[in-house]
Amino acid sequence: MKRYCLALDLVDDPQLISEYEAYHRNVSAEIKKSITDAGITVMDIYRAGNRLFMIMEVDDTFSFERKDAMDAANPAVKVWEQLMWKYQQALPVAKEGEKWIIMDQIFAL
Repeated sequence: MKRYCLALDLVDDPQLISEYEAYHRNVSAEIKKSITDAGITVMDIYRAGNRLFMIMEVDDTFSFERKDAMDAANPAVKVWEQLMWKYQQALPVAKEGEKWIIMDQIFAL
C-alpha cells in the first residue's frame, strides 16, 4: 500500500469554505466510485484555515496518469471538479492549471 499526501488552498472566504465542507459531507456515490475505481482505498481531507491536506492510500493499480484519464472520461467528475474549482485556489508553488500538489515527506518515525 502506497500513501500520498497532497495540499491545496481554498479561497479564503468563510462562506465559501462552509459551502465546500457541505459538499464534502454529501459526496455522491458516483464521485466516490470514481475514486475507488482508480485504486484509491483511503482518502481523507483535513483543513487548517484555508489550507487543505489530503492523505490517499492506494493499491497497486493506482497511478495519477490513470486517475487523470479516468476523470477526463467521466462527465460527473468533470462537473464536480469544475464546481470545486470555485472554492479552490492553487498553491503559490503550483504550475499553471495544477490543483492538488504532492507533498514531499521530510520526516518519518
